[in-house]
Amino acid sequence: ISICRDLPNIEVITFSVNGISDLEPLHQCQNLSELYLRKNNIASLDELFYLKTLPRLRVLWLAENPCCGPDPHRYRMTVLRNLPGLQKLDNQAVTEEELSQALVDGVEITAPPARRQVENGWSQSTSSSAAGSTTEPEGELLSCSLEETNKTQEELDMKPVPRDKYPSFSPQETDCSCKKRNNVLNAILLLMKELDAEGLEVIQQAVVRRLQAFQKKELQEE
Repeated sequence: ISICRDLPNIEVITFSVNGISDLEPLHQCQNLSELYLRKNNIASLDELFYLKTLPRLRVLWLAENPCCGPDPHRYRMTVLRNLPGLQKLDNQAVTEEELSQALVDGVEITAPPARRQVENGWSQSTSSSAAGSTTEPEGELLSCSLEETNKTQEELDMKPVPRDKYPSFSPQETDCSCKKRNNVLNAILLLMKELDAEGLEVIQQAVVRRLQAFQKKELQEE
C-alpha cells in the first residue's frame, strides 16, 4: 500500500482481504474519511498510531484481523479511545456512551509498533489464515470485493458491477484471480477521483482503444 504515500487527497480506501500488516503509508492521507481493512494481517493495534493523525477519518472496518484479539470489548474500546472521531467501526455506529467508556476501558497508543514484533505476528497469522481459508465460502472473497467496488462506483455516480457481467467470476476461478481483478478495478475507480478533465480524457481514449482491441479479437475468434 505504499502508493498511498502519493495520494494525500484520497478520501475512501478499500483494502480488505489483502494481506496488509503495516499502516504507516496511510498517515499522510489527510483527507481520508473511510478505510476498509477487514480480513488482513494487522497483528497489533499499535498500527492505529498511524491513523491518529487523520482528522477526517469517520468510518473504519478493521474486523477479522489478528489485532482484534479474543476480547471484542477491549478491542473496540481501544480503537475508539485512539480514534474518537469515528462515527462507525466495523459497520456498527459509534455512540457517545462508547466514547466515554473508551476513556476508561481502552488503551491509549502513544508510539508506533515495534516492527519486528508485527512481522512475527504477520508470519503467524499468515499460516493460520492459509489453514483456515479452505473452510471459507468460495464466493466470500468475490462478494466482499464486489460490494466495496460497487460502493466506490456509487460515489462516482456510476452503475454498480452486475455479477452476470463477468461470467468468469465463478467458484472455479481462483480466489487470487478474483481478488486481483476486483482490486485493480477498485484502485482505478479510486484514482479517477484524483484526475482533472484532461486526465480523464486520456483515460477515456485509452479505454476506447482497449475495447476496440478486445472487439477485434472477438471477431477474429468467431
